Amino acid sequence: MKKEIFTPGRTELAGNHTDHQKGRILASGVDLGLYAACTKNDERIIRVSSAGYAPFEVNLRQMDVRPKEFGSSLSLVRGMAAAFAELGLEIGGFDAKLRSTLPAGSGLSSSAAFSVMIGRILSELYNDGKVDPVVIARAAQTAENRYFGKPCGLMDQLACSLGHTVYVDFKTNEIEPIVADFGSMGLTLCLTDTGGSHAGLDTSYARIPADMVYVANLFDKGVLADVDPEEFKARGYSAADRPIRRAMHFFGENERVPKMRDALKRGDGETYMRLMNESGRSSEKLLNNIVTSATGDTKLAQGLELSAKLLEGKGAWRVHGGGFAGCVQALMPSDYFESYRTAMEKDFGAGTCREIRLA
Repeated sequence: MKKEIFTPGRTELAGNHTDHQKGRILASGVDLGLYAACTKNDERIIRVSSAGYAPFEVNLRQMDVRPKEFGSSLSLVRGMAAAFAELGLEIGGFDAKLRSTLPAGSGLSSSAAFSVMIGRILSELYNDGKVDPVVIARAAQTAENRYFGKPCGLMDQLACSLGHTVYVDFKTNEIEPIVADFGSMGLTLCLTDTGGSHAGLDTSYARIPADMVYVANLFDKGVLADVDPEEFKARGYSAADRPIRRAMHFFGENERVPKMRDALKRGDGETYMRLMNESGRSSEKLLNNIVTSATGDTKLAQGLELSAKLLEGKGAWRVHGGGFAGCVQALMPSDYFESYRTAMEKDFGAGTCREIRLA
């Protein structure tokens, strides 16, 4: 029997690089995502095909991590099946045909959406559709960490798996669904793909949690969420040091996330945009995840600079997601969006600026 399954992409709203330190995040599924038509088979083989990509298959009798597969969709399928098996869940073969409405380079976390999609298929076909979305998200994080080779936190997978706007405190395990609608506030949210490549950036991404853990270790803690922010401030560390700056970003961002959640809940667009700008400037000046010496790519920085010129006094702009390349997230009065999009696409190309609607 054929099953039809949809998994949304996600947009990060607040909590830039806080999830891997057991901090707080605000994220949402979006109206774009992955669709799968899938059927069970009895061959212990998973076959995946998608328009524009070569079909591939994974033999479920071979579940070991394969470093040569790092960064591939193949690794995510193998990793999801292995994670389900480790949890004592049923796994088996299937044939899946995928269709995506996630534009390439959109910054909507296609790898997390893909991992979660595989988990949903295994849940529907072999576990009566009863695997909890949080369990699927954690399995997807395991697949990305171990099999895909990306040291990511849980935010992307959780937002894709839950499929709506959500506030999460990873220290307390609080998960709060949020009813959010920028349109009702007269605002438009968008992402602009600046065209920077993420190739060769794994080390740059990995340095961020490593730097934060280094500072946490100075307090005999494993992650920054376990460090008292006041004790950190009292030590008077120099902001000249990169790990210290990144810790400063964490503490400021972690305090800001629930304030942005509350502004979103009460429909206070003015306060939300002010806090969004604070988040963006913290990522630029303290987290330093805009330009990296690994590539020297400045497209993201250019997108942020242009957004500043266009939106100063009107809206908000920030780096979206991991950084170092990729997308600018912007929020503005809806009647200004077409003017903003025209200006951004003049520099970055037709179709690079897209309105995003929260799921």
